[in-house]
Amino acid sequence: MKKLLLSVIIGSASFASIEQTAVGTYVNNFTLTDINGTVHNLYDYTDAGKMVVIDVSATWCGPCWGYHGTGALNDFYLAHGPSGANDAMVFFVEGDPSTTSADLNGTGSNTQGNWVAGEDMPIIDLTTSASFQNTGMNIPYFPVMYVVCPNRTILKSGTAGAIGTLSLLNSYVGDCPATASSPNDASILSYQGATKACTPVDLKVKLQNNGTSPLTAATITASVSGTQIASYNWSGNLGTYDAVDVTVGQYLPVTSGDNVTFAITGTDANASNNTLSKTIGKASVGASNNVTVKVTLDRYGSETSWKIKRSNGTVAYSSPAYTNASANGSYPQADINIFLPDDCYSLEVEDSYGDGFDGTYGNGFVQVWVNGSSIGAVNTLESDFGSDKYQLEAVAGISELEAIAFNAYPNPASDILNVSFEAVNTTYSITMMDLQGRVVATQELQGLSGAQNVAIPVAELAKGSYLVSVTSQGVTRSQTVVIK
Repeated sequence: MKKLLLSVIIGSASFASIEQTAVGTYVNNFTLTDINGTVHNLYDYTDAGKMVVIDVSATWCGPCWGYHGTGALNDFYLAHGPSGANDAMVFFVEGDPSTTSADLNGTGSNTQGNWVAGEDMPIIDLTTSASFQNTGMNIPYFPVMYVVCPNRTILKSGTAGAIGTLSLLNSYVGDCPATASSPNDASILSYQGATKACTPVDLKVKLQNNGTSPLTAATITASVSGTQIASYNWSGNLGTYDAVDVTVGQYLPVTSGDNVTFAITGTDANASNNTLSKTIGKASVGASNNVTVKVTLDRYGSETSWKIKRSNGTVAYSSPAYTNASANGSYPQADINIFLPDDCYSLEVEDSYGDGFDGTYGNGFVQVWVNGSSIGAVNTLESDFGSDKYQLEAVAGISELEAIAFNAYPNPASDILNVSFEAVNTTYSITMMDLQGRVVATQELQGLSGAQNVAIPVAELAKGSYLVSVTSQGVTRSQTVVIK
């Protein structure tokens, strides 16, 4: 098995298709009791400004026992825990609920040895996997390690043997963002929405209170090339380091890589965390329902699987089972030809081991082809999951569809609604209707070419949702907008 000394994949159904939680993820709280009866609350430690290191292992796991034997985790605890510098906390978590206390103490039948003897750090023996995984920190294999910062985000994640040496653990101290010190400090922590789309996407960001006083209001804007496309006035009550997902508005990408900038308006103690940029792209379009999937695998092909999902989440096609090769290298597989109806599709690729198919063992890819061109692909995979989106539209040609890709902004709008698109020397009809189908605005434009922006006055319209449509060459594209 690949890298046998590093980790063991969890094979039980309860852990199937679980991904390693990514660096930067905001984690939820846990309250767990160690084997000595002491109750530990994760947020108690992070809110105190401490970095938290968590090793999740299983008593039967050979690689876990190998890492345990290095003593790195306990040595770090002694140096940085309560009896040391007191700037970090460490937990050893036995993550397999089927093991017993006897296994943990080395006297059971499903153990590598005594995991308790000589250890100073708190040891937690899980009775349910959910009690830990509800934090958002998944257990895809053993031993998995997470390093959590005071602001409740993951600084490091990976196999304990790879990221948990004593020298590395010592180097992480001081790498976390500065702890909260000013009363007023709102922060855009991360982008939570889709990054490629066939239809308008929710522009969703995670808003965090990085201040010492409660955060009760914030205005967040979204802009493309300096033009505001959405704005939202959030109100609520967030304590220090609390966070909430905020949907700023909706946006339909015009190009394959629109750079969307999110910003908190106003001033606070730290302007550097008030903005965030994310590339959001329009999905490629295929003008046929006949799809070819091309796959190349690395040496350990049995670890790779892929699915094609429809817009409603149902699986349209799943990969066959692949086999391993005898040597490192890249191994092309037989093409798979599929008929898929018109829809917006997601290509999802998983590597059960968690190390992808790029590196020492060979380089792989999974690609979706239509009419001789790749329209969706996962060409690099360095962890356990990758995805892409594409659209099939057999009625209209690619050039026709691209000719009417448009964006309506700001969304919500209150005064002027802008409709922007790239014209290709043809006639365009722009229509705005309420949800009862009544036309409230319409324009017909002829002989246009290049970038266009049509301003529609909306100040006199009733508040609510409307449908904006652009029609060209018999093809119509629509976007829902809100008038406030």
